[in-house]
Amino acid sequence: MSDGSLAIIAGSGVLPRMIAEARAAEGAERLVVEFEGVPVGSWAEAHPRLRLPFEKPGRLFSELRKAGCTEVTFAGGMQRPRLRPLHFDLTALRLATRILPMLRQGDDALLRSLASVFEAEGFSVTAPHAYLEGLLAAEGVPSRVKPSEEDRSDAARAAGLVAGIGALDVGQAAVVAQGICLGLETVQGTDALIDFVAATRAGFAHDPGGGRGVLLKAPKPGQDWRVDLPAIGPETLRRAARAGLSGVAVQAGGVLILGLEETVAAADEEGLFLWGRRAEG
Repeated sequence: MSDGSLAIIAGSGVLPRMIAEARAAEGAERLVVEFEGVPVGSWAEAHPRLRLPFEKPGRLFSELRKAGCTEVTFAGGMQRPRLRPLHFDLTALRLATRILPMLRQGDDALLRSLASVFEAEGFSVTAPHAYLEGLLAAEGVPSRVKPSEEDRSDAARAAGLVAGIGALDVGQAAVVAQGICLGLETVQGTDALIDFVAATRAGFAHDPGGGRGVLLKAPKPGQDWRVDLPAIGPETLRRAARAGLSGVAVQAGGVLILGLEETVAAADEEGLFLWGRRAEG
């Protein structure tokens, strides 16, 4: 990382706020970038910020340079924008042949391509966890509840499924119960996956006394860890509990835990396990 100002390309969720507040506490320069239509939250008002439409990358790059930004980090969730070509500035028109095909790619390919655009403009793209200590999941089980042997078997099955869909740049999570895949993450995200399992799981568990199911999250094979690492937080555990799952497993060292103490507390309150699982192979 350099000594220049950091541009935080902010999406929804707590991660951009955590980075901005950490930078502020250190007295470090930062600029929160909000795109129109992206629900960032009122917290951004406490920081230097820039709000503009997606169709004006020329203005974005110009304002970042004026602010002395040398680094860029992508933080938080963001839906794919519906671009309005009639509103494109000259830079957008120049980049159109690169930008428009990006929207038909998987998330990792899309974000990797977007990062390359910023790099071509002279900015360094850095992973969000470079600015916050302790975000990456550690190996082990910090919750009071521990995974059973059946839970471990379900997690291994889920890990294989996630590796498969990840290689196709589809998703980063799966839910498995008693060896049966109850759902795979797609572009709708993890919350939608858990809610789908909650609504549709009835009747698929052959042993009423067996494992209730495991949500597993892991990075995609070959993924660019600077721009699209999977993440969980306390709400992930609460949703998993409402879906009747036994717990949540994440790849140790490859998944962000946004608020470790709060997430472990949520697991304990709900009677679920939280497991930082070693990657296999």
